Amino acid sequence: MAEDKTLKTASVLSFERKLDPSDALFFAGRWEQKDQADAWQPVRIREKSVRGTISNRLKKGETDPAKLNAAIEKPNLQTVDVASLPFDADTLKVEFTLRVLAGVGEPAACNSTEYRAKLIATVGKYLAAQGLGTLGQRYAANLANGRFLWRNRLGAEAVTVQVAEMAKGQAAQTWSFDALAQSLSGFDDKAVSKDLKALSDLITAGLSGTRHVLLRVSAFVRLGEGQEVFPSQELLLDKGKSEKSRTLYSVGLGEQAVAGIHSQKIGNALRSIDTWYPDAATNGPIAVEPYGSVTTQGVAYRQPKAKKDFYSLLDGWVLKDNEPSLEDQHFIMAVLVRGGVFGDAG
Repeated sequence: MAEDKTLKTASVLSFERKLDPSDALFFAGRWEQKDQADAWQPVRIREKSVRGTISNRLKKGETDPAKLNAAIEKPNLQTVDVASLPFDADTLKVEFTLRVLAGVGEPAACNSTEYRAKLIATVGKYLAAQGLGTLGQRYAANLANGRFLWRNRLGAEAVTVQVAEMAKGQAAQTWSFDALAQSLSGFDDKAVSKDLKALSDLITAGLSGTRHVLLRVSAFVRLGEGQEVFPSQELLLDKGKSEKSRTLYSVGLGEQAVAGIHSQKIGNALRSIDTWYPDAATNGPIAVEPYGSVTTQGVAYRQPKAKKDFYSLLDGWVLKDNEPSLEDQHFIMAVLVRGGVFGDAG
């Protein structure tokens, strides 16, 4: 079909996220008491002052032993936040809720009625042909495998993830998964257990708008008595006001504050379903981002030059009727589930 010369991307175009997680809270207890809700105590953050050593890379040419000895003799004093299990607890419990919202592909704001109509029609064709099952299955897999635990998952003896569908404040049904038995390196669309299929269908139904979906997710991580756990680290924009070199995230005030993980970090883990980018075979799943950005690697895997970024694919699909590959269609829809501001002010 010929390109519609009159249709342009709206200058105001935004989408609300459709996976809406809460902050995750940390609790401590015993592995054998997973089903006893009153047996779990909040994990608190405390300060610790330490004396470190100079271990950074020296500048080129600095080989004078006297200067190095003088630098090493200087104390590297630091005050840091830490969080750990008490010595009468061997298991970390991480708990959060997740809302699954309908209206995928419907703009929250769009100042062009023509573009909005074409976009909704394009998305409608995808939904009619493919549905949201592929995305729903991958989001469910990232709940089951405990990807949202981040560093807390590494080296654990055992990890159990319980996902409950909540209705009127009660658990309508609950699924339990052995997270360490689930893969983090990819998604096997064929080898799906009965429980994972049921959870996938529920998330898909929430995204499709056929039912209201609120999930409570509880992960139990057996680490060992007294072991350190890893809440989110705060980004301090005004470092001059803090004497600590590491500040950890907590929910609440004072002595009632509970260690936790930012909702944004939970969301990043849940949307780490992009295996459709060029280097996925060696790099594994990454979070769905318009340019495939991975800040920890300093790489954008979806370059506009290769026409694999979200904007190139979306404009080709909506403005020029160039239907992308099925994998690229899945990626575009996943970005719309992610939400964001995508208008073209130029």
